[in-house]
Amino acid sequence: MELRPVDGREVTAAPDSVAYEPRELDRGATFYVAGHRGLVGSAIVRKLEASGFANVVGKSSAELDLKNRDAVFAYMAEIRPKYLVLAAAKVGGILANSTYPVDFLSENLRIQSNVLDAALANDVERVAFLGSSCIYPKFAEQPIREDSLLTGHLEPTNDAYAIAKIAGILNVQAVRRQYGLPWISAMPTNLYGPNDNFSPKGSHVLPALIRRYDEAAKTGSAAVTNWGTGTPRREFLHSDDMADAVLHLLEHYDGPEQVNVGTGSDVTIREIAETIAGVVGFEGETEWDTTKPDGTPQKLLDVSKLAEAGWTSKITLEEGLERTVAWYRDHAESIRQ
Repeated sequence: MELRPVDGREVTAAPDSVAYEPRELDRGATFYVAGHRGLVGSAIVRKLEASGFANVVGKSSAELDLKNRDAVFAYMAEIRPKYLVLAAAKVGGILANSTYPVDFLSENLRIQSNVLDAALANDVERVAFLGSSCIYPKFAEQPIREDSLLTGHLEPTNDAYAIAKIAGILNVQAVRRQYGLPWISAMPTNLYGPNDNFSPKGSHVLPALIRRYDEAAKTGSAAVTNWGTGTPRREFLHSDDMADAVLHLLEHYDGPEQVNVGTGSDVTIREIAETIAGVVGFEGETEWDTTKPDGTPQKLLDVSKLAEAGWTSKITLEEGLERTVAWYRDHAESIRQ
């Protein structure tokens, strides 16, 4: 069998399986977090530093364009990390995904292939690739199991982003098969928390609602209008919980199949809107524009595999929302507009 190198990396045999026993990571080793300033990446940095990792590194997009393959390879060769979490991605809500599918597909594919190929070329021991629950079919059986992947049609409003993330999962599995490296993938549910994108056009549903209701409360608006019917159900996980789960998986899980990361419970969009209105102090009416799309009717993850690995969510939705609203108000002048 011919084995092709990845940018100069040579191998002599393709392993039949990955022989690796998960264990506590070396706190003194270089740990690269790609996307370290984003919602998930910044939470992972906080978690790693709080857990005693002494050499956590990262570059902002202004310092390192992950779409630039040569730059990524040069940086990886310079830092030679032992561990890597790929949290960098172009992300957005229904409006952004529907409007710019080419951007979401092309940019995410380039980011993923550049970072993962560079990690392979530099013998990174443990990699955690982070995806999204949107990889699963629109009408997958609820709660969604990991083996639902590629069993049905995707939600059309974010299919380009989903395809890119599916490609990332297969990239990790291919590395395991061909090179025997113990890389893993984790698929989080809807995330929220500090450093989220609160912009009106690019945000996901929860930060969009926080901004909308907070602004309405400050201006004394009589009503807030939200997209859709409010009936779809969504599961929400605080980014600090996600970071805790990622480190736990790196130290306790090894396998080719992606692992769902969530809380195991969900609420309707109408319920989450009412909760946010209460947290920010909005006392007006909520109206629903039913001419706008709802998206997937329900996305609740089956987190049995995660529980078997020894991890469950710790931050309640109410606590997480209060913390996120407080952070948003403290950083309202500097966050992405």
